[in-house]
Amino acid sequence: MTIKYLLDNKFKISLYKKGDVVYECGAMPRAVYFIKSGRVKMVTVNDDGKEFIQGIFKSNELFGEPALLLHKPYLAHTIATQDSEIIAVNAEEFTGMLKENPDFSMNLIHILSNRLFYKSMMLEELANEQADHRVVTLLKHLLADLNSGEELKLTRQQIADMSGLRIETVIRIIKKLSVLKEFKLIRGKIVKI
Repeated sequence: MTIKYLLDNKFKISLYKKGDVVYECGAMPRAVYFIKSGRVKMVTVNDDGKEFIQGIFKSNELFGEPALLLHKPYLAHTIATQDSEIIAVNAEEFTGMLKENPDFSMNLIHILSNRLFYKSMMLEELANEQADHRVVTLLKHLLADLNSGEELKLTRQQIADMSGLRIETVIRIIKKLSVLKEFKLIRGKIVKI
């Protein structure tokens, strides 16, 4: 509904190529971003250059709203992981949408609550030193939104970056878990059972 509303009201679509940065860590927010098509990852990078993926956003999702609502700098980079069409909605227009549309406001509260739950869950998992447990918890969370037979559209590297583990560790754990029937592997892709 939101993308349709934005298009009907002549909001401009910006094109981002794979690898393009939408906004940088430390920048002051100018807009909330709605994805018409494509995917964007939100990442932080440590001093050694290792990425930690804070979230991955896809079509019909939005990102950048916490910093905008709080008038605080962005805490992460956002990068298109595939060619994407994105609609930027400035602060005044976004605030107007919240005030004028209670359904949109309730939906945003639901989205923010899910993200807070996910961040809390991952914080607890990162404190847990058991790599297997981290990957199991993350995969259960990611697979929960998929239908049976649907493929998880994340690479092993992205799963490693989301769990704070090395890719080799994630590959080993995923192979072990597939034998336990948590999911199935089809041509290397994770598919929900």
